[in-house]
Amino acid sequence: MHAFLKGAKPADVAKSGGEGPSKEKKKRPVPWVEKYRPKTVEDVVEQGEVVSVLRECLSGADLPNLLLYGPPGTGKTSTILAAARQLFGDLFKDRVLELNASDDRGISVIRTKVKSFAQLTASACRPDGKPCPPFKIIILDEADAMTHAAQAALRRTMEMHTKTTRFCLICNYVSKIIQPITSRCTKFRFKPLKEEMVIERLQLISDSELIKVDPEALKAIVGISGGDMRRAITTLQSCYRLKGNENAITETDILEISGFVPPKYLEKFLSACKSGDFKQLEEFVEDFLYEAFSIGQFFEQFNEFIVFHDGLTDKQKAGILDRLGECCFRLHNGGSEYIQIMDFGCATIQALRQ
Repeated sequence: MHAFLKGAKPADVAKSGGEGPSKEKKKRPVPWVEKYRPKTVEDVVEQGEVVSVLRECLSGADLPNLLLYGPPGTGKTSTILAAARQLFGDLFKDRVLELNASDDRGISVIRTKVKSFAQLTASACRPDGKPCPPFKIIILDEADAMTHAAQAALRRTMEMHTKTTRFCLICNYVSKIIQPITSRCTKFRFKPLKEEMVIERLQLISDSELIKVDPEALKAIVGISGGDMRRAITTLQSCYRLKGNENAITETDILEISGFVPPKYLEKFLSACKSGDFKQLEEFVEDFLYEAFSIGQFFEQFNEFIVFHDGLTDKQKAGILDRLGECCFRLHNGGSEYIQIMDFGCATIQALRQ
């Protein structure tokens, strides 16, 4: 009989008593970024000012309109979501409207979806009788990507429904938000996380997932992420998927999986330029391109490498970085990687002779 059951395996039929495929569902793997996202405001790392303000709001004070800005991966979205869950509990889905970068947030959406949600009234108690704040929260992630017309419409909506709705705008560049909106919000800047904080959280995740990680590998993740906790956790999970539980994750594994250019290539490039031999520079560039590293990543790392280099004068650094900016601009506009790195190498040779 099981042969007539479409898509059913004999093992599934045996488990279900011959009635059809097994109804047991396997748990889907959850990204560690979501799995270890802060559940409460106190779990947020490093951002003391906004945590203290939200803690007072949770204890009974009113919540103002918020404008959270700063580098990616510093906890902006996680902070407001954790605060909303603590405020509303089971009513989180009914009281919170979140629009992220994947949603259309033009002026039509502001006038329809956002405005209609803001017009809804909110009671001061939950269905179970517990007290609840009598307002709703609208979270607009990546708000700096909104057009000026949409921001102007949002400003009017914030004015009209300030009693029943609180707005939280999240962005990377606060300069792209119009002044009428910033004046109506309490602004908080999220700073990049310190190295110790990132290593502590990565070590906590490694212990929870039973992963063997070398201390040098954790430092390499911190250097690659640049204070971005999301990128650091994603890099660790990607390397774990590649290595598994049996083998320890090393610094070499982190550099390979992240596409990070090892520092030895930066030094070889600079030594080839110091020699002043075009043939030696050409040989290095050809060997480097065969390694399949990204030239954009190379330029990004070489920028920091030159800035903190002790063996160069300020005039030499200025000449190198000036051409580096031009080559990066051309590369982002579709220029050839080989031509741009060769042009940059020739300009570096000329700058080092000064």
